[in-house]
Amino acid sequence: MDYLWTPWRYAYIATAAKVSGCVFCDLPKEGDDAKVGIVHRAEHCFVILNTYPYTSGHVMVVPYAHLDELQKLPEAAANEMMALARRMEGVLRTLYSPDGINVGMNIGRAAGAGVTGHIHMHILPRWVGDTNFMTTTGETRVLPEALEVTYQRIKGAFSNI
Repeated sequence: MDYLWTPWRYAYIATAAKVSGCVFCDLPKEGDDAKVGIVHRAEHCFVILNTYPYTSGHVMVVPYAHLDELQKLPEAAANEMMALARRMEGVLRTLYSPDGINVGMNIGRAAGAGVTGHIHMHILPRWVGDTNFMTTTGETRVLPEALEVTYQRIKGAFSNI
């Protein structure tokens, strides 16, 4: 049996059960957007890197309002969420030249939401053949770019698009 050492995952495993409150409510209050991965703040929503990404460039659009259902989101926030998703598509296409883009929401535990009480939209670049043996058999992702590099690239591009 082969073992892959992923020390960055331990931080998630060790702290996931200890988190009190809501990560999406708490992170915008931290005061250091680069530290927490917030690449853009708008009136009703913010764009943040996924700390445990599926691919490089994996971001989320998150409303500031703590809501557990999309239907509860006020229209202005819903419109802004979609506008930010559209803008992020442009950023990701410019930076990563993907073959496609995944945009989606997992609302509720049964739907696969990691944060169940606060809706958020995932946006991530995809490439033909990006699911390989590591992903399929090892349930492991290989990312070619550090989160700090992804942050700088997306933050810079976001302001230009």
